[in-house]
Amino acid sequence: MSAKNRNDLINKLYKVVKKEYTPVLPPSNRLVLEHMVYGAVLEDSTFEAADEAYASLVENFYDWNEIRVTTRREITELLKPLSKPDEAASRVKKSLHGVFEKYYQYDLEFLKKENLSKAVATMETFTGVSPFTIQYTAQNGLGGHAIPIDQSFMNLMYAIGAISEKGLLDRKLTGLERTIPKSKGVEFSVLVHQLAVAFTTSPFSTNVRNVILKVASDAKERFPKRGGSKKPAEPAAKEKPPAKEKPPAKEKSTAKVEPKKAASKKTGKPVKAPAKKPKAVAKKPKAAAKKTKAAKKTTKKSTKKVATKKVAKKKVATKKAAAKKGSSKGSKKSASRKLAKKKPR
Repeated sequence: MSAKNRNDLINKLYKVVKKEYTPVLPPSNRLVLEHMVYGAVLEDSTFEAADEAYASLVENFYDWNEIRVTTRREITELLKPLSKPDEAASRVKKSLHGVFEKYYQYDLEFLKKENLSKAVATMETFTGVSPFTIQYTAQNGLGGHAIPIDQSFMNLMYAIGAISEKGLLDRKLTGLERTIPKSKGVEFSVLVHQLAVAFTTSPFSTNVRNVILKVASDAKERFPKRGGSKKPAEPAAKEKPPAKEKPPAKEKSTAKVEPKKAASKKTGKPVKAPAKKPKAVAKKPKAAAKKTKAAKKTTKKSTKKVATKKVAKKKVATKKAAAKKGSSKGSKKSASRKLAKKKPR
């Protein structure tokens, strides 16, 4: 889309919202930090809900530091009127923590004395502060020309055709401050914010869609479809039958038996030939076992024979030794007898 067509759409949007909504201007006596906290609460929410949530924060806590050190869950309980209280509580805590981490205090009035671009650059150094919060603070707290842009604003710009789908994803919208002058910036932001939040929170409302169609007659093509949320669920439902189909696992077990029958039909031979091989293989160990048993028996017999031979040899050796001893004794006795027979001289 050309810049001229975009500018025409934005100017037409401004004319339409002026007829449909009333401007809600912020209090002029708020401090810079108070505008920052309110901007963190207002993002993607209505002004009525933001006012109620901001008042509950001020009433239930002693000062900003107490909010900073409080858990996000406790802050979320106080921000329930908002469309997304959990995200708003996180933005409030991060904004206060970012300011305290940089200056160890909560006084940002010195930013009014600085140039707007420099003040915005300073706020961008605060960790956790969203772009919408910075733009809202620059517009209402510092009096600069900046139009706060949140996700609801981008959704509306896409619906009227001011940005493409890629611009919606990248969250980029250039030239908005040049199209809307500074004198009309606050009014434009307040009015468009009301329509943008209404379209985001209730996209199927006929009243909201009729207002958008007054800006762009072809916006119906870009409206969200009612069945869009159901489409992702359909593939999941189709994928369920394959998960339940466990019979294929049983077919595998039967398939193991079926190939044997099929093979017997094709070849005409019984499938005993492959079955006999394992038997022949199984017999080999038995034959080997018999051989080993026979070998053990022969070795036992041979060992017994050797043992008997050794025993026989020992007996023979003992007999010989006994015979020798007997002969030696006999010779000694004969010698002694001969000496005894001799007569003395």
